[in-house]
Amino acid sequence: MSRLVVTSIGPASSVQDGGRHGAQRFGLTTSGSMDRLALAAANTLLGNAPFAAAIEISPFGAAFTARDGAVRVALAGASRSVDIAGRAVAIDSSMTIADGETLSLGFARRGAFSYLAIEGGIAGEEMFGSLSVNARAGLGSPYPRPLQAGDELETRTAGGGSEWRIELPPVPSGPIRVVLGPQDDEFSDDAKALFLDSDWKVSSTSDRMGYRLEGPAIKHLHGHNIVSDGTVDGSIQVPGNGAPIVLMPDATVITADLGRLAQTQPGTAFRFRAVSMAEAHGEARKFAELLRSLPDRLRPIDKIELNIDALHGVNVAGSAVSAIDIGTWHADTDLLTPD
Repeated sequence: MSRLVVTSIGPASSVQDGGRHGAQRFGLTTSGSMDRLALAAANTLLGNAPFAAAIEISPFGAAFTARDGAVRVALAGASRSVDIAGRAVAIDSSMTIADGETLSLGFARRGAFSYLAIEGGIAGEEMFGSLSVNARAGLGSPYPRPLQAGDELETRTAGGGSEWRIELPPVPSGPIRVVLGPQDDEFSDDAKALFLDSDWKVSSTSDRMGYRLEGPAIKHLHGHNIVSDGTVDGSIQVPGNGAPIVLMPDATVITADLGRLAQTQPGTAFRFRAVSMAEAHGEARKFAELLRSLPDRLRPIDKIELNIDALHGVNVAGSAVSAIDIGTWHADTDLLTPD
């Protein structure tokens, strides 16, 4: 066995998988990855089960060092600079970290969350059928909390072989689609129109439990003391102050768009669009088909490809030189003769 050591990491990064299902009757949330497609893509690159546990990395940077042998990993999700021992590597691809080398990730430039999957998965003890971390409940494995520098994950030693990249469809740029209800009758037509016709931004006070939205106040028709009912991922609550919070009731972000909303950085403007239940079901089926197609989207990395995102974080120019100082030139000065 090898080890992957957390050298440095920002807040809100933790082990997450497909979620903790079947325990909501005990008051436990499902937890799980914020972006299911990115999680599945990273795992598919390594031959893992699509929703196997991986490291969910927040918008901040992180670094991981391989110990006691090479470690094979794959990265998908938010765009950011990535390098292994100074060598730029691409996201949406697998890569091998040699013993003693460090994988370094910069801050997210587009999107918010990245997923670092490990060949063979993450070793840990499942709690209610999942390794996903729920820090408030003290659940998760191998650490029931966000990761921190010095944490170690036992991994399978990389066995060599080809690396792979995955071709994912472009991220849609349209509004986030929602299904109104089940309590949309608690809001006037004007309030619902304001919700759908306004620009919204994710507040910097948001977290994995709820995305607080910044925009106009949405007024209730009969007061905000609405009878509570069951919720699902993507539900939108409108509390008394009129500022919506995604993940609780009154409208529901459709499954196909929930990961896209999760990857929206604070301060980025977006809108909502209401769709029918039939359209939501159709998009859910398309999303399920996309997940099933991931193995067919793998391509071998058989040549060096230019990765613009990775190049942003490295020095491609080299050291500065002076046009009038021959000693700074990258040339064999013995072969240079003055005119």
